[in-house]
Amino acid sequence: MKTLLTCPCGTDIVGTDEDDLVAKTQAHLAADHPGREYDREMILFMAR
Repeated sequence: MKTLLTCPCGTDIVGTDEDDLVAKTQAHLAADHPGREYDREMILFMAR
């Protein structure tokens, strides 16, 4: 299970599970990188 993603901006996003990680990553993108949207598959591809 992947629960960590490091955004190219340097922010580490940690989830309790993959669903939580995807939700937190999408929230980070909306807040800090408007216009950047990634689907679940892309987020999990980039995650560890």
